[in-house]
This record gives sequence, C-alpha cells and structure tokens, in this order.
Amino acid sequence: MDTKNKTVAVVLAAGQGSRMHSDVQKQYLLLQGKPVIFYALNVFQNSFIDEIVLVVSQGETDYCRSEIVDKYHLTKVKSIVEGGRERYHSVANGLKAIEGSGYVFIHDGARPFLTQEILVRAYEEVRMHHACVVGMPVKDTIKIADEDRFAIHTPNRETLWQVQTPQVFTIELAKKAYDRLLEKENELKAQGIRITDDAMVVESLLKHPVKLVAGSYENIKITTPEDMDIAGVFLK
Repeated sequence: MDTKNKTVAVVLAAGQGSRMHSDVQKQYLLLQGKPVIFYALNVFQNSFIDEIVLVVSQGETDYCRSEIVDKYHLTKVKSIVEGGRERYHSVANGLKAIEGSGYVFIHDGARPFLTQEILVRAYEEVRMHHACVVGMPVKDTIKIADEDRFAIHTPNRETLWQVQTPQVFTIELAKKAYDRLLEKENELKAQGIRITDDAMVVESLLKHPVKLVAGSYENIKITTPEDMDIAGVFLK
C-alpha cells in the first residue's frame, strides 16, 4: 500500500458520557484491565498512521500523558490538546494541531474495536474521493416519527447506513469545512441545525460528496453500561 502521503489520526476523548451513569468518563473505564481509549489508540499506533492527535477534556492533558500515552508507550501521539464545549469544537481543536497536507482520520475514542482492515479500506477510498466515512448498512427497519412519536414515514432500508468512525478526509478539506462551521456556528444554531458528525460538516458546508466505506458491526461506540458488557464479549 502506498503511504507516502502524511496520515494523521485525531482521536476524541473529551466526551462526558452522561448516559454511562458513572463517575468515570467512559473512555477511561477499564475493559479487561485497560482503559477503553487504549484500544483505538493502540490500533493507530500499530498501523500505517504517521501521528496521532489526542483530544481530551479540559484539565486532563497531564493525566492522559502519564496514564495513557506514556504508560502504554504510544509513541505516535505527537499532540495532546483540550477539547471544547461540543464535539465539533473538539474536532476543530484537534485539526489545529495538524501541520502540512495529507489525510486525517477522525475517530471517537469510545470505539475500541477499530481494525487495521477498516483503516486500509478507508485510506484507499479517501485517496480516490477525498472524503469518506466508515459505516454499515442498517439491519432494522427505520421509522421517521413526528413530534408526538407517531410513525409518518418508512424510508427504504436498502439506502440506509449507520455511520461510525473513523471519518476520513484530506487535511485541507477537513480544515476548510471546520473553519466554515465555526464561522457559521451561530447561524446554524438559529436555524435549529445540529451538527452530529464530521461528514455532515463537509456535506453541508462545502457540498462535497462523502463516500461510504464498510466498517464492522463490531465497531460499536461505548455509550451505555450495556455496551461495556457487549464489548467484554467481543474481546473474549
């Protein structure tokens, strides 16, 4: 595989994880003796990725450096930066830490089951299309509901994907999209538009098409206590 272009992973570990109902943030919960965040970082560490930018909650830079990066010898972590109020603020802060051109892999640190195969597939697609996101076709029928929770539409399941991370872009494209997002942040809020993933930023603000690439049904995001139980089964 040709990897002469610079590749950077921005790994997000700044979420509060309110749905976990735990005093410990979900990315630091222990999964078979290691923090959840370790698993994704370790995949990037042992991949073709050149460097990692780790985005953490405010005041946790020193903790993450000593208890995660140094403890597990994650030498590709070149920067640890603090996140912001919303997820997109954290991504923007991570992008600011990247110099030069190439490709950026934006990944939620609460997704521990990233694989080398997923990274390779995403890299191949981003080189062709400049923007791609990992995901999988939905298995269930999806209903669109109104404000009173009555079903008003059933979209064709064949066209629906559940989106995961990493979401991968040229560095230039990602920076341009997020710069524009921050410029229009108040305007979008006034319109009731909520930014939920990186692809939405590129699609909405730059009108750039985003390619879908196969991830894995095991590439789950740790969000609730039940997810920790499922993750334990996957690791076994």
